[in-house]
This record gives sequence, C-alpha cells and structure tokens, in this order.
Amino acid sequence: MIQDMTKGDPLKLVLWFSVPLLIGNIFQQLYNLADIVIVGRLIGLNSLAAVGSTAPLFFMVMFILVGLTNGFAIVTGQRFGAKDFDGVRKSVGTSLILSFGFTFIFTIFVLLSLEKILMLMNVPFEIFRESYDYLYIIIWGMWSTNLYNLLSSIIRALGDSKTPLYVLIIASILNVILAIVLISKFGMGVKGAAAAVVVSQAVSSFLCILCIAKRFPVLHLKKEDLKLNKNFVLYHLKIGVPMAVQFSVLGMSMLIVQAVCNTFGPEVIGAFTYALRIEQIAIMPLASLAIAITAYTAQNFGALNFSRIRQGVGKISLVSFILSVLMAIILRIWGTDIISLFAGNAHPNVISIAHQYLNISTTFYIFIGQLFVFRNTLQGMGDAIVPFFASLSELGLRSYAAIVLAAKFGYVGIFYAGPIAWVGSATIVSLGYFLTLKNTVKKTRIRMQEARKAEALCEVYNDGTSRNIP
Repeated sequence: MIQDMTKGDPLKLVLWFSVPLLIGNIFQQLYNLADIVIVGRLIGLNSLAAVGSTAPLFFMVMFILVGLTNGFAIVTGQRFGAKDFDGVRKSVGTSLILSFGFTFIFTIFVLLSLEKILMLMNVPFEIFRESYDYLYIIIWGMWSTNLYNLLSSIIRALGDSKTPLYVLIIASILNVILAIVLISKFGMGVKGAAAAVVVSQAVSSFLCILCIAKRFPVLHLKKEDLKLNKNFVLYHLKIGVPMAVQFSVLGMSMLIVQAVCNTFGPEVIGAFTYALRIEQIAIMPLASLAIAITAYTAQNFGALNFSRIRQGVGKISLVSFILSVLMAIILRIWGTDIISLFAGNAHPNVISIAHQYLNISTTFYIFIGQLFVFRNTLQGMGDAIVPFFASLSELGLRSYAAIVLAAKFGYVGIFYAGPIAWVGSATIVSLGYFLTLKNTVKKTRIRMQEARKAEALCEVYNDGTSRNIP
C-alpha cells in the first residue's frame, strides 16, 4: 500500500513503516545466519570459516550496488513526494538501466580477479578452495540480489514497507529449505549454501515484479520511461554514486578487518562470523528505523517540508537511543546463550571468543544508532557528501584498530574496530545533519523569496501582454 509520508504524525508514520522493515530484516539476517548454522553443523568448522572469511568481500561488492540502488530510489521518493508521477516512472526506468549496467561490470570484474582478492585477504590455505567455490556462485547470481534490492527500495520509497516484507519471508523460508536439501541430500557442501542464496533471491525478484504489476499502477513503465535523459541520469548518479562510494569504503574497511582476522585461524574466524551475524540481528531495529527515516525524509524533502524532517528526526533519534541501550543489555546478559543456540556446544572456545566480542561492541551501540539515523536522513535529503566523509573516517579508524591494535593485543584489538569507527562517523554525520538542514532551509527560503518578488514585478493581462510594476 502506497503511503504519503508528508502528512500525519511523524513518529507514528516512521514507527509503523519500520515494523515491517524490522521483521523483514530479521528474516534476512536469520536466513544469513541459517546458512552459517547449516554449514557449521552439517559440514564443519573449516567450511564455516570458509563462508565467514569471504563475507566482507561479498558485502563490499553488494554495498556498492546497494548504495547505487538506494540512491536511485531516493530520487524516486523525492519525485513521489513532489507528486510528480511521470517523474516517478522515469526514475524507475532510469534506475533499472543503470543498475543492470553496473551489476554487469562488477560481476565480470570480481569473477576475473576473485582468486587474487582472496589471496590478498589472507584466506587460509585449508579453506581457500571452499571460499572460492562459495563466492564464485554468489557473484554469478549477483544480478538477482541487486534486482531485488532495487525493486524493494523503489516500493519502500512509495511508503510501502509491507510488500517487501512478504516477499522476503517467502525467500527466507525457501533459502533455508534449499540449503538443507542441497547440503544434506545432494552433498553439495558450501556450493549448496551459495546456490540456495542465489535461487531464493531470484524468486524474491520475480515476486517483486508480480507485486508491482498487480498493485502499483504508478510504477507501470511506458516505452518513453526507458529512454535515458542526460540530466536525469546525472541527477541519479549524483546521489547514487557517492552513496556507492561511501558503501564501498565501508566494505573496504571490513575487508581489512577480515584480512587481519583471517591470520588468527579458523576458530577466531568462526567466532567472529557468529558474533557479527548475531550483532547484525541485534541492531536490526536501529537499521529499520534508519531505512524508514530515509523514505520519510525523501518524501518530505521533495515536498519542502523541512520542519517535518526536523521533527521526525528528533523523535526517531530518541527512540534509537532507547533501543540501543535495550539491545546492548540483552546481548551482555544472554549473549553466550544466544551464541550457543546457533553454534552448538561442539566448539566452546569459539563461543567464548564470540561473546568476548559482543561484550566489547555492545558498549558502543548508542553511537551506531545515532549514526544510522543522521546518515540516512542526510541521504534522504540527497546529501551524499557528508556520509561519504563519515565513511572515510570509518575506513581509517577500522584499519587502525585492525592493524595497530591487533598487533598489540591480538584478536581482541580487532573487536574494537567497529566501535571506534561508529564513534567517529556518528560525530561527523550528526554535525553534518544540523549544518546541512540549516543551509538547505536558508537556500530554499531565498529561492522562494526571489520567486515571489519576480511574480510581484510582473502583471499579466488577459491579452497575454505584460508590464513591470514599479
């Protein structure tokens, strides 16, 4: 259902919009975690480490494409907020063409350089072949993942967060079933886990297309919507490319952290993999609020409702703070039990190391919560510059922690990489939000005053003539 977020109570709108997002994100992370659990229990620790050691590379490639598609969808949301429905369709057509082009380029590049990249990541010899096989299949199927991300982002830009949820639930269940069948029944190993991801994402893309065809007439493209307009393409790239670069820098920092982690062997890699997956589930409420505030901001920015942006962000920032504290308390108290639930009791040292990570990172959850809120608000306003500089700070801080602190304190030093990066980036985007909004409001008022003066200086008569009014 399409939702106009330029009217109504901001807090209620964002919270209701974020609930389906939260459920969907939890399903997304659960089926990502399911892959890890299935691989770890049905195949073994080395296979688990093989999948975990490659995750940052996959995420970095996907981050680039997700940054592009999210940026494109922001343009769609802005056109929808401005009630420019022709512009909405034109934005969708432009986004599809650009997304497929970038996906093709990245797929070919990564496949040709995959072996060298894994070597640079210090992937251990004993898990190298499985790591390569897993990623090779995942990268080949990247088109399906990116298509789903684009279509679901466009649907959310129109204020509908429920449809992507239903699609994701179906895909999640299918992924788990396929992974179990392909691994246990057909003995495909990590290849089966990768194939399950690709097939489930392809199904989710197909379901999104069906939903758009039946429920979203505003997205039904015409032939002229697929004709690229230079200025419109540049505007999409102006928002999408900086977001892609920002996400790639974040992915690069994770690659560096993982490369250092890989030098500590399968146990630490496995523990780090479990801990990160559980953490990703824990911060899903924060991420869901962030996605919701992006859609809310984009629509209100298109409608020039700056006071609503300020009002909504203030309330969501408070909610995010409360949720950050709550999730930190839960993981600090029941972290070991949660890890054991997924990892089992076969590797107690893995569980101990994973919980050690959670004890460190949870202390800083309030910073990642605020980072999400202010970064996504800036992106919803079409500002990708401040988030980009924030991502550069993440790269520097994560790299410092991974290289310098790990050399001094062992693998524990790696565990401070994320928290240190959150603090630095949150500081940058929060200051950037207040300055950007202030400058945007000022520039808009000046433009509106100039427009009113121009109207006052000209009186148009019925015969079409005009004269300046002194």
